[in-house]
Amino acid sequence: MIKISVYKNEESKIIGFRCLGHAEFAKSGQDIICAAVSVLVINTVNSIEHFTTDTFEYKEDEQKGEIDFRIVSELSNESDLLLNSLFLGLQGIQKDYGQYIKMI
Repeated sequence: MIKISVYKNEESKIIGFRCLGHAEFAKSGQDIICAAVSVLVINTVNSIEHFTTDTFEYKEDEQKGEIDFRIVSELSNESDLLLNSLFLGLQGIQKDYGQYIKMI
């Protein structure tokens, strides 16, 4: 199961996340749940890096299926939008495949 923890600031705005685990929906390389989550997460991180001036901490461990991302600067409007978009997509996956993904 993929477990996603949300980091929020004192204003309850999303400033990051920790994504851990594998869906185990199918064999490695054929798992559409892992692929969908990975695309959303990696695209969000890349978009924040390329389209904003926000600074962040990023850690990943491919074996554990872990990505830990947190904005450490003031949250820009662009990053706020991108992170909310990420969680909208993840909620859609959870709605249809809730036994493989859990948001905390």
